[in-house]
Amino acid sequence: MRLQEFWSRLDSQFGPMRAHSVARDHVFAALGGRSAIDAIDAGVAVRKVWLAICEEYEVPAKER
Repeated sequence: MRLQEFWSRLDSQFGPMRAHSVARDHVFAALGGRSAIDAIDAGVAVRKVWLAICEEYEVPAKER
């Protein structure tokens, strides 16, 4: 998954304003206690970050 696709899916799922808050402000245990943005900056695969968000927010499987 490319970063552009990540942001597109995040915006689509949460709306543009909330998407940035989810990525910046929420700390995910599955990402080592980091935010999505911090995890991506640390080199975690974008797909893994997306799936962690999906698990935490119970995004339906068909939208993952």
